[in-house]
Amino acid sequence: MRVKSRRCPGTALTPVIPRVSQGPRFRPPAGSRRDWIGPPDKRSNLRPVIFHVPPRESPLERRLRELREETQAWNQHFWARQNTAFQREKEEFIYSRLKAKGLETRDEAGQKVTLNAEEMADFYKDFLRKNFRKHLHYNRDWYKRNFTITFLMGQVAVVRALRWLRRKTTNAGNQ
Repeated sequence: MRVKSRRCPGTALTPVIPRVSQGPRFRPPAGSRRDWIGPPDKRSNLRPVIFHVPPRESPLERRLRELREETQAWNQHFWARQNTAFQREKEEFIYSRLKAKGLETRDEAGQKVTLNAEEMADFYKDFLRKNFRKHLHYNRDWYKRNFTITFLMGQVAVVRALRWLRRKTTNAGNQ
């Protein structure tokens, strides 16, 4: 598996690799011939995919599968970090607003105290503003990766169609 690094403005150089120790906890049955989609990851909220590896995978098919796996790991990594930062900043925002009002995080009954929708809208607006460039770079890279994946999928489909036509004409010629 290749390891790539990405550099977004304002961030440190971050390796984009799947978390081997935290890989999908599900396994497709032996002999499965399809991709398997697992339950949502707790940090990224994305569903991990275990890609099927055909027994006679061509170099082009392997390139496509590896790019899809790499893109999935990159995507999981981005959203796990983004969601973790979002939750942390949201909790800090709520705490600071409650503290400014002289309130605790829990009421007398032990229930969590929340802010109203208007106050939370301030947080969401500020969070999106602060992360605009990060999302811009993510979207640009996401579209590049998906265009490449789509292009490779088209190439694989053409190669498979030509292979099927050759077999069909070879079988028709033998009869």
